[in-house]
Order: sequence, then C-alpha cells, then structure tokens
Amino acid sequence: MSVEMLPGTKSQPHAAAVLGPALPPAGQPSHAYLFHGPPGSGKRTAARAFAAALLRQRPGSGDAPDKAVAQRVQRGTHPDLTWVRPTGAAEMLVADIDEPVVAAATRTPFEAARRVFVIEGADAMNDRAANRLLKTLEEPPSYAHLILLANRRQDVLPTIVSRCQLVRFDPLTPGAIEEMLRREQGAGAGAEAAAGPQSLAACARLALGDADLARELASPPGAALREAARALIQAALPGEALPAPRPWGALLDAAGATGAAAGEQVTTAVAAELELLPAKERRRREREGVDAARRAERRQRTRALDIGLRLLELWLRDMLCLAEDAPELVHALDAIDALRADLDVLRRGGGDPHKLPAAIDQVSQTRLSLSQNVTEELALEALSYRLAGALTG
Repeated sequence: MSVEMLPGTKSQPHAAAVLGPALPPAGQPSHAYLFHGPPGSGKRTAARAFAAALLRQRPGSGDAPDKAVAQRVQRGTHPDLTWVRPTGAAEMLVADIDEPVVAAATRTPFEAARRVFVIEGADAMNDRAANRLLKTLEEPPSYAHLILLANRRQDVLPTIVSRCQLVRFDPLTPGAIEEMLRREQGAGAGAEAAAGPQSLAACARLALGDADLARELASPPGAALREAARALIQAALPGEALPAPRPWGALLDAAGATGAAAGEQVTTAVAAELELLPAKERRRREREGVDAARRAERRQRTRALDIGLRLLELWLRDMLCLAEDAPELVHALDAIDALRADLDVLRRGGGDPHKLPAAIDQVSQTRLSLSQNVTEELALEALSYRLAGALTG
C-alpha cells in the first residue's frame, strides 16, 4: 500500500509523510500514535486505513487480502481491532479504557500478527482514564499498537503526548470540503438533503475546516440549526415588531431533536445486542444501555447547541463583513440577501453595525458558560437580551 493509497492522508502531507514509511511490510510502525487535528480532517478515515494495513499481516500464514481486511475493519468486525469512543456525557471514563484497552492489550492477537486499539476523543480523557492508559503506553506488548485521536493536542495529558508519535492533520480548505460535498451528493451519499450549489459552498465555509460538520450543515437538521440561529438574531434586532416569545426556543428544540436521535440510536444498538446475550446478563446490559443512551443524548444535544451558537457568531460576523463592504469574506454565501435584510433592519432601528463585534463576544461568552454546565434555557434567554443591548446600546 503506497502513501498515496492511504485514505484520509491525500490532503494531509504531514500525516502521509509519517504514516507512509511505517506501512508494512517494509515499514516499522510505532507502538503508539496521536492523530491530532480539527474534526473532519480525515483522522478517523486514516486510522481505519492504517489499522487495516497493520492487521493485514498474519503470523506464519502469509498476508490476508487487503480488501477483505479493510472491509472487516470498516464494519468493525475484525477481532484484533478495538475501537473505543467516550461514553461519558462530557469525558472519557476509566471504564472506557480499563477493560477494552488496558486489559485487552495483554491478550495476544486472535488471527493477525498485531492488535490495534483506536481511541477516539483522547482529549476527553479524564485524569484517571489517562493515568490508567499510561502503563500500557510505557510498556506495550510487541504486538499492540495504539492510535489516539484528538481534536486538540494541547488538551491531551502531556505524559500521554510524550509517549506517542505525533501525526498532524490540518483543517481542510473550503474548496476541498465543497468538492467532497458535491461528490457525495452526486453519489447519493453523505448528507440526506439535495442542497443546491450555493448551499453546499456555504456549508463548506461555515464548517471552518470540519468536513463532518459540513455534512451535517447540508442536511435537514443542519438547516434547522441555521434557521434557529438567525431567529435568535432577528429577535435582538431593533424594530417596531414585537419579538416572538422565547426566540431561543427554536435553537433548543433543534438541539434537543439531535440529542434525541443520538439517544435512540444507542437504544436501538443495545436492543439488538440484548438478543445475543444470556438471560442473566440482559438486565445489567439493559441498565447500562439506558445510561449510555442518556449520556449520548446529552452529549449530542450540547454539541448541537454549541454548533448553533457558532453559526450565530458567524451570521453576526457576515453582517459585519457586509457593513464593511467585504462581501467576499462572507461565509453564508446562500444567504446574502437575508444578511443584507438584517443589516438594513439594524440600521433603520438606530443600531450601529460597529457594535456587531460586541454582540459576537456575548455569544462567545455564552458558549463558554454552556461548557460549564449552566442551565441552557437561562443562558439563551440571557443571551437574547444581551444581544439586543449590544446591538442597540
């Protein structure tokens, strides 16, 4: 497998330079890697491809076919691949690491010459989980390879970072993301909506280098988040019309729907798993499933709410770009007319476009407060009033 053939590294020169020479059979892969970079930059895709390359080798019986191993890795059915995701509402728990990684790493491979452990959200590990993993990173078995994925290297415990080979993934350009969205839409994959060319270009810019987020924004739930963000801004603009009651309600509802879908997905997966378990283990797994679904729902609702607020920031920024006669810097290319309309309302109501940065700062402060587990309803209600104050003085 050549460097060019490793999926996820085509637009990532640093990742290709590090992982390419390590590919077997000629390469000597490290025992631990830290793939770090923004969401949607290809870390997960590269991790699956790299894991497939590592698991292709078999002890004493030749190599397994590339395609067969890659398919099993993609489906998550290869016995020597363990893929770990955080189950906590806001962090990775010790239980996510203890048995699936630390204990499993002591057991020899089932059929391949290696065992591969991919740990998503390494930057979400709490101190206990990170310290539990340290021993395995310090003295790994010769057959074990760990691939840690993190959005921000700075958020990973320094002692973890120092024991991994770093692989950097840079943000994708808007042009690359737009091309990906067009290609996926043409193939009927990715986002489920048939977004127009302008919308795809806007989603590519609004994602700020995150290809996964761009896919979400191009879908109906993503469109609902965009509309909810604008509704909150419109309620804060000066004007004669009375604002709608609870203008932040649409944003809460959109985030809640996203969270509920994530919880339902976990519940469905657990229900399918229960059918394969002995009767004596079902009650315990059912309780665990309820907790996991609750945490998944909260995690995705919080994430969707943060995305909505980030869209709100970008809308205010786009209004400022138009006020400064810089339309080429606008992100929401498919909403230029709506942006101009909101800017006109602001001016007619006596508002000052030069106060838009202060409004953006209010949104940023609210995003920070929500990360500290304040009440969502109260935080958004306060933001609604603060936005009006920032825009009108």
